[in-house]
Amino acid sequence: MNKERYHRQIILNGFGAAAQQRLSDAHVLVIGAGGLGCPALQYLVGAGVGQIGIIDDDSISLSNLHRQILYNTEDIGKLKVVVAAERLQLLNPEINIVAYPERLTKNIILSLIKAYDFILDGTDNFESRYLVNDASGLLKKPLVFAAVSGFEGQLAVFNVAGEENEATNYRDLFAVPPSAGEIPNCEANGVLGVLPGIIGSMAAAEMIKLIAGIGDPLINKLLHYNLLSHEQYVLNISPAYNYLLPKTEQEFLAMDYDNNHASSESYCEIDVQKMQVLQQDPATILIDVREEHEYPMLDKGVYKQIPMSAFQAFLRTTVNEQNIVLICQHGIRSVAAAELLHGKYGGTKNIYSLKGGIAKWAGYF
Repeated sequence: MNKERYHRQIILNGFGAAAQQRLSDAHVLVIGAGGLGCPALQYLVGAGVGQIGIIDDDSISLSNLHRQILYNTEDIGKLKVVVAAERLQLLNPEINIVAYPERLTKNIILSLIKAYDFILDGTDNFESRYLVNDASGLLKKPLVFAAVSGFEGQLAVFNVAGEENEATNYRDLFAVPPSAGEIPNCEANGVLGVLPGIIGSMAAAEMIKLIAGIGDPLINKLLHYNLLSHEQYVLNISPAYNYLLPKTEQEFLAMDYDNNHASSESYCEIDVQKMQVLQQDPATILIDVREEHEYPMLDKGVYKQIPMSAFQAFLRTTVNEQNIVLICQHGIRSVAAAELLHGKYGGTKNIYSLKGGIAKWAGYF
């Protein structure tokens, strides 16, 4: 360990060489190399965490760059973890960085997490969030949780015993996942680029505090941050729903973490090929539920645009077609619209939502 690299933190009163050594000995897995993961990774690497794993199967897109400033325009189309690992290794060649360019699933997460001491959740969807929470809880791995939405962010530390020797997890905040389309993520809701930078940096700070044994980490607490006002408040979390965590690996593997995107009796999620087949049927209507200002704009001779902001008025009209196909940018709002239409028509219409939305099937529009 090159002490000159870490001199400014080693000389801190209350930190010292012992805390630096604990960082050097630590193995941290960062899940997600996006808006939250990028700043967290940069500061963990800079601080000298000995081994850092990064898992993400996503590629860099232009819309990422306003907040994921570890990447640049020339990186568009490349895998995030590959680019991140290269850049981070340049920042600190003394540490070991392991890139996992694959989708996180319940079939690999347990073996992956077992190889690390601490977990940082930088994911942006509820399926992954519950998957990471349950796997970390089952294996009793300390988990730093971070999330952003709109102008607000949240931060917590899970699976670490507090003053009363009790540990909490994400299910103690939200016992079960929300229904599909109930809560939009930042892809649908938007996010100011600086916000994940702030929350991701704070997540790195919590991780460093945990590893180094300094300060007062957010154990059994949830910090809520509002960017517009800089107001913050901290809520205490009680272990009310620990019983919802899987107790064994077999129980974990039997759980359904894709339930939030599953088809239901109300509607069916389809791919673009199925949508194109339905499009040939004159009894099909294609409805774009995005707002008027959203790109790419679709041919209004083919797709009827009914923004979600005007959907309640649309529900007071009658759709004559038998097949209703709903489309949005990422397949979230279209699910919410499908539920609303099912509430009106019950099972008398065939209602479909394009899974993944226009963003997933961009080449077909």
